[in-house]
This record gives sequence, C-alpha cells and structure tokens, in this order.
Amino acid sequence: MNIGVIYFSQTGNTHSVAVKLKEKLQAEGHSVNLERLNVVGDFKPGQKDLRFETLPDVEQYDGIVFAAPVQAFSLCGAMKKYLEQIPSLKDKKVALYVTKQLRFNWTGGNQAINKMKKMCRVKEADIGETGIIVWSSNEREQMINDVIAKITQYF
Repeated sequence: MNIGVIYFSQTGNTHSVAVKLKEKLQAEGHSVNLERLNVVGDFKPGQKDLRFETLPDVEQYDGIVFAAPVQAFSLCGAMKKYLEQIPSLKDKKVALYVTKQLRFNWTGGNQAINKMKKMCRVKEADIGETGIIVWSSNEREQMINDVIAKITQYF
C-alpha cells in the first residue's frame, strides 16, 4: 500500500514518531512518504493567518496518517488549516495520532483526535486507528510502540 504520513511538528516530538512509524510500515512492505507541513514564517500557537510552503497531495496515497501536536488543549492550528484545505478523502484509509505534554487525555488529546476525526469524516475518509502519545509520561516509549503497532496493523 502507498501510505503518506502527513504531519506537523514544532518541537520534533511528532516528527520522531513519524520516522519510527515509517520504518515499521516499510518493514511490513508498504511504500511510505513522510510529508511535513512547513508553515511560511514563524509559527505561533493560536496563529490564524498561516500559509504553508507546499500542501502535500493526498490523492497519491491509498492510506494516510495525519499527525500533529496538541496545543492549547486542542488540535494545533496548522493541522486544522491543512485539513480544511485538502480535497476529498473518499476511499482513503486514514489513521490519526497526536502528541501532547500534559498527562491526562482530557487535557486536549481527546479533543484533538475528535477534531481530526470530524474534519476527515467530512472529507469521507475511512478512519481506522487513532492514538495519543503523552510526551511527559514515564510510559512514553510504550505509548509510541502501541500507537505504531495499531496503525501498522490497520494498514
């Protein structure tokens, strides 16, 4: 399967998980591209007027993983903006994950995943696995491994 991992990462946490996910998916025989959303200029959480250097094209993929950090107890603005701009996701298998700092999922993790699900459903995506990785947790590595395993199994 041709899979695109489309992500936004400000601190590098979401990126590091994307790299591990790519390696695992490739080991399972998939063709995988990492596509990082790069904002033009300096990005600040809550910023409304953002533009991207390029917009990854979802049409080329059979499966897509969207990944982003939680910011201000919600999905980061860069991923929201990107998901608003993409065309249909009809007949695409989609998985989602977020990274966050605060320990409890109710501090933005659930809200961010639900926002991504809603935005992808509007585009007619077939949404499969989702995951939340808490960066400050002592169990972070296990969370990463669990999310990667679930997503890999979905594809």
